[in-house]
Amino acid sequence: MAGALSEAVTWGAIVLSCLGTLCMLHAQRRGWRPDVRHVFRVGVIAVLVVANLTPVGSSDTASYAAYGRIAALGADPYVTTPAHLGGAYAHLVSESWRNTPSVYGPVATWWQAGAAFVGGERPWLTIWALMLANAAAFVATGNLLIRTAEDPVRAALLWIANPLLIGVLVAGGHLDTIVACLAVCAVHLAGRSTRWHHDVVVGGLVGLACGVKISAALLCLGLAWPLLRSGRWRSAVHRTGTAALVLAVLYGVHGAHALAPLSAASQLVSKPSLWAVFDHVGTTLLGPRAAAATVSVLWPVLMLSLAWVLRRRVPQDTPAVVAVPFALSFAWVLTAPWSMPWYMGLACALAALTRQDRFSPYLTVTTAVLALSHNSGGHGWTW
Repeated sequence: MAGALSEAVTWGAIVLSCLGTLCMLHAQRRGWRPDVRHVFRVGVIAVLVVANLTPVGSSDTASYAAYGRIAALGADPYVTTPAHLGGAYAHLVSESWRNTPSVYGPVATWWQAGAAFVGGERPWLTIWALMLANAAAFVATGNLLIRTAEDPVRAALLWIANPLLIGVLVAGGHLDTIVACLAVCAVHLAGRSTRWHHDVVVGGLVGLACGVKISAALLCLGLAWPLLRSGRWRSAVHRTGTAALVLAVLYGVHGAHALAPLSAASQLVSKPSLWAVFDHVGTTLLGPRAAAATVSVLWPVLMLSLAWVLRRRVPQDTPAVVAVPFALSFAWVLTAPWSMPWYMGLACALAALTRQDRFSPYLTVTTAVLALSHNSGGHGWTW
């Protein structure tokens, strides 16, 4: 399919998926109550179909496969780049990332290496294994949300039967699905935690999520803050301490140098972005280093401020263990210099745990806008 036609088709799919999701959520607010089992089955079928197609939306799965192949061969993906690997794997990786070592955590590296052991010298098989494993995580998350959410129908419509989210997370094969799965488990257990060993399990899940993508540290902050405000310092220490210990052990396997690529990645600014104009003007007036340093200081302040505003907009009867991580994750997507549509997975999963529907339209539209802005037109390997 020609590039222009492919872009038009993909943009059309994103718009229609957005409209379909909004219509289903609106109907649910007006009283539509489908059998959640039927909704789940339809969602699972859609996920399985999409997972067996060529990845669409970005070339991240090609990078995952290359890093996995590097690890499977006994090399270090935090030092060795896909360009150094060469061959069929490197050929599929986008030029933008071909000379970049892995910015993902140790858990993600082992996940990728497992797929590469299956795929061997065949990158298509490695990518397929990654897609199927990611789809399984997506379905597992959907099942858990339906079983634990206050409104199972709304949870199903926001996740497992959400065509927009399926197109972003499943069709793209992104690791954010695993982060969302671990986050839902952690939040569910945190809301029922009564003993110290419960807090240890919650902290372990958070540590594993950070071991996939370090951005999951927001979940750690979101789960600790309500405890600190209520004076439950011991529980907060148990959770954060366990998460930190798990993360230290995970990175200790690879060495501290595995954190080095994160430093370079933290300087990236996506376009379009709230910070793109600021970065351009700041680079011209102050120089690249000063501009990057300014952005690095300002965006966390803006994120925390917006999270505070969002938290106040969340209905008061929403448990803080859900409301605070949700506010932080949504504020992060809206304010971070580097923001992609698949980052919305965490916010959508947490929103699905509540009964209130105030933020659902905003989550859907934000995901669609980001997807339209960062769309490869269906050519996953050339983005």
